[in-house]
Amino acid sequence: QVQLVESGGGLVQPGGSLRLSCAASGIIFSLNVMGWYRQAPGKERELVAHITSGGSTRYADSVKGRFTISRDNAKNTVYLQMNSLKPEDTAIYYCNRWPYSDLTWGKGTLVTVSS
Repeated sequence: QVQLVESGGGLVQPGGSLRLSCAASGIIFSLNVMGWYRQAPGKERELVAHITSGGSTRYADSVKGRFTISRDNAKNTVYLQMNSLKPEDTAIYYCNRWPYSDLTWGKGTLVTVSS
């Protein structure tokens, strides 16, 4: 069974930073393109960033220059470093494969950006 466990969310002020982690099991992690997704209240889930097994990255326009996705294949973990956070970044953040699988969504981790 595939399990994806997100962590690292919390409440931060605008301009602050957080690093999210996603621990994966049940998959051959090193062979998968991994992505971070987020869903804000009343909004559809959107792709934030993804990273290939070789480290190539792509970002949504809304987070370019502020977020950095990375991975540690030895730890089966993907990270999302979020800097210069804005209130509009408030959402539940999820990790998943890219393209995503509807069978493997985790519980997500809540990021709230507010003063």
